[in-house]
Amino acid sequence: MANLKCDADTLMTAESGPLFELDGWIDTAPFEDLLGITIESAGNGRAVLSFPFRLKLAQGGGVLHGGALTSLADTAVAMAIKSLLPEGTIFATTELTSRFHAPVRQGDVRAVAVAVRSGGRTFAGTAELLDGQGECVATFASTFRVARGQGFED
Repeated sequence: MANLKCDADTLMTAESGPLFELDGWIDTAPFEDLLGITIESAGNGRAVLSFPFRLKLAQGGGVLHGGALTSLADTAVAMAIKSLLPEGTIFATTELTSRFHAPVRQGDVRAVAVAVRSGGRTFAGTAELLDGQGECVATFASTFRVARGQGFED
């Protein structure tokens, strides 16, 4: 297994150097690119992201997999949080809840996310996932924490 090193913008192996670099602080990483996520907007603690239904993202019943929807929501909240933090800040999801309201069988899905600092190193976020007709297909809530030693008090 390769010796991996992470920083805010680059994943590296000790042997080969960078595996990838983000084009900017608010950008999709390889996993989000795999899902086909597009960042439509991000700023002032809000973000809107979307992706198209693709058969490769469907579960056995032919509807969009809940994990794909959760990934879209989690990424949307992360981008909303990034819009509030100094570039290079390291943070991660520590808790999340997804509720599914309707299946997605086709079309685009849009996540509309809002994030706020709830104290110290903790940020809270919510997202609504909407299908192409504007119907709410899922709701999402999460907690994120900024890694220690970055100037945020507990």
